[in-house]
Amino acid sequence: MTGTAILFAALVFWLLAWAANQRLARLDLTGPAKWAINLAIPVLFGVTLLVLWEGIVRGLDVPQVVMPPPSMVWDRITESTEMLWADFVQTFVRAVIPGYLMGCALGFTIAVLIDRSPFWKAGVMPVGNLMSALPIIGIAPIMVMWFGFDWQSKAAVVVVMTFFPMLVNTMAGLSAAGRMERDLMQTYASSYGQELIKLRLPAAMPFIFNALKINSTLALIGAIVAEFFGTPIVGMGFRISTAVGSLNIDLVWAEIFVAALAGSLTYGAIALAERRITFWHPSNRRVR
Repeated sequence: MTGTAILFAALVFWLLAWAANQRLARLDLTGPAKWAINLAIPVLFGVTLLVLWEGIVRGLDVPQVVMPPPSMVWDRITESTEMLWADFVQTFVRAVIPGYLMGCALGFTIAVLIDRSPFWKAGVMPVGNLMSALPIIGIAPIMVMWFGFDWQSKAAVVVVMTFFPMLVNTMAGLSAAGRMERDLMQTYASSYGQELIKLRLPAAMPFIFNALKINSTLALIGAIVAEFFGTPIVGMGFRISTAVGSLNIDLVWAEIFVAALAGSLTYGAIALAERRITFWHPSNRRVR
């Protein structure tokens, strides 16, 4: 097929898929059928974007060094699975997960500890604001100097990036319980611990899960960027920087695909856990 024919076919597919998604979105179904429709719409939309991408790149004869087609990226993924897996383990398993857990746990713990003290609230919040404003390209080299070139320095960057969102959201969530409910707990002579566990922490759960979802993407971004400033010869950030230098743009997109897939699955798992735990919240109530 000529370039014009490929581009025309991609545009026709896009129009047909758009019309199909419009019809699927208007269907009023319940049960498993509704679940299947909710899954089919984003899948069809994603396939449409890939087909349109392929058609534009090949139809307009875009240089592969500028923008490789999805088929070329997929070939690179299938040919480099071992390398991509090693990079994933180094970045995500060894750096992102430990840093994410430590940063979120530290932010949550400090928020609970300082909740009763206006003095500590006034003192810690400005420090937290300062930490949130620190540029990652500034703290990453420092962490590499402090903790070395291996995963420990990347985990430290992730801790810094995930600490403040968890701190702020947890403190906001602990204040979300209504005054009437808190007065009722005090009328029942409940202790601070009972009020915290039975009222304030459940009310704070939507805020806490919001921080967990935000941090799931921040952690991966932080670890990848931190690898630009020193790492063993493995890792997503290392591979992206070296591949760009050698103009292997298809490998760059392959690493981006792996990172996006890992981040999306992590976000989805947290969102699913949120729906199960905070089923009582209005945002998770299903309209029947």
